[in-house]
Amino acid sequence: MAGLAHNGSFLFYVLAAIGLCSIMIGLAAFLGGRAQGRSKNTPFESGVDSVGTARLRFSAKFYLIAMFFVIFDVEALFLFAWSVSVRESGWVGFVEAATFIVLLLVGLVYLWRIGALDWAPQRQPTPSNNTDQSK
Repeated sequence: MAGLAHNGSFLFYVLAAIGLCSIMIGLAAFLGGRAQGRSKNTPFESGVDSVGTARLRFSAKFYLIAMFFVIFDVEALFLFAWSVSVRESGWVGFVEAATFIVLLLVGLVYLWRIGALDWAPQRQPTPSNNTDQSK
């Protein structure tokens, strides 16, 4: 009997969520504006009319920064989960977390050594102005 009550309350929750979403979509369609015009279809953001195309070329460094963010964000997520259960995991959990951190540090050192963390553009070597004119 308890399982039926649990399933019944879940079914009520699902039906209430679907009904609420349907009501909101229906009211928006019924009460929403219907104005038509040429300027209705132009993009407008923050009080500034758009100029040019939205097809911009991003540097590969942008994607590299995004990947670093995701990697270290996931690292923070794992370490937070470990810190919540540090008492239950004991020394085994500590060794696993330390191994995880060491592997991430090895990866960070590798990225640093290959120059992936150099954000500034590379300087071109300038030719030497110290040519010997006496010869």
